[in-house]
Amino acid sequence: MNDPARIGRTGRKPELLVPAGSLGVLKTAVRFGADAVYIGGEAYGLRARARNFDRDEMAEGIRYAHEHGVRVHVTANIIAHDEDLPGAEAYFRELAELRPDALIIADPGMLRLAQENCPGIELHISTQANSTNRLTFRFWHEAGASRIVCARELSLAEIRGIREAVPDDLEIEAFVHGAMCISYSGRCLLSSYLTGRDANRGECAHPCRWKYALQEEKRPGQYFPIEENGRGSYILNSKDLCMVGHIPELLAAGIDAFKIEGRMKTELYVATVARTYRKAIDDCMESEAKYRAALPWYMDEIRRCTCREFTTGFYFGKPSEESMEYADALYVSEAVYLGTVDAVDGEGRAHFEQKNKFSRGDTIEIMKPDGRDVKAEVLSLQTEDGLYTESAPHPQEKLWVTLSEKPSPGDLLRSCRA
Repeated sequence: MNDPARIGRTGRKPELLVPAGSLGVLKTAVRFGADAVYIGGEAYGLRARARNFDRDEMAEGIRYAHEHGVRVHVTANIIAHDEDLPGAEAYFRELAELRPDALIIADPGMLRLAQENCPGIELHISTQANSTNRLTFRFWHEAGASRIVCARELSLAEIRGIREAVPDDLEIEAFVHGAMCISYSGRCLLSSYLTGRDANRGECAHPCRWKYALQEEKRPGQYFPIEENGRGSYILNSKDLCMVGHIPELLAAGIDAFKIEGRMKTELYVATVARTYRKAIDDCMESEAKYRAALPWYMDEIRRCTCREFTTGFYFGKPSEESMEYADALYVSEAVYLGTVDAVDGEGRAHFEQKNKFSRGDTIEIMKPDGRDVKAEVLSLQTEDGLYTESAPHPQEKLWVTLSEKPSPGDLLRSCRA
């Protein structure tokens, strides 16, 4: 968004910023409605355990995105130690050659290295920098940043106040969907303490999702649940953020970029969330009445991908325990990802790499980028060498499938539970 005009004053659409943990997911995000994608290299981002991009994949991803008018932001948002700096400097020199649109940074030293080695590339300040007030926003702007990602702990009223108090050419980005960290702006020591993996250097083991119990000192081996349901006690496990039902309020706050969390998510998750928020934003910009009428569809669609229960986080004030905590570490999903169509031959057969089991005779859905979900019966299945089969039980098997409705390359195939 190079135009400095503000959403709340001009009606300009916000940027929809979608995560991608691999080249395939990046291409899916682009096809399913992202204005920009954010990705990580093999180091210096906060998702070291994600698939991430090597140099060649990053070059291909940037090329593909730019060909489709989509921006690419690269994460380099670790809290760096001295031993990280020489490698980070070399990494920034590589990025200068690849020319992404922006770098996402949390550390002042890393910002300095990026300025010295990546001239002309925008610098965005990560949520890890926990920017919570107008003076901090101004500080980073004066240091050379063109965008600040809000701390997760800001309310919409606070963001609106910051928007009014900072320069017009400083963009504001905020998370609108995805996992919430139990620690302040994601600055967590729990993973490092329990596993030796430093969350602030990209190695988080997600111990907040583990099951915990209380043990009394004089009764070793006896464990007492702190808060229990049928599956256990998950006292640090937050609900997932979901703001698809509050797009008008986000727009009114003057937010320039709506950010989706999830660089370790599947293509189905990214496609579902990107497509849903794309439609919600577009509908709301056209008319709030159209947006309100489609709210049930947005919520139904979001619930079909992998998610926990939902919360609005801090946006409407400090959340209560009840509104954030979720005593269940398991995800809920109403859809199963079968694969992404990479080719359709002259006979109408779709070729793809299968991700989950399905069989001849099943009714599945063809998920299209334009918002349509087309039900189709599986008429036949063939292996790569043309042998007919009744089912596809093995992940990563390459198949030809004939459906009662013809898909297009780039469509996703999913099966949905009744």
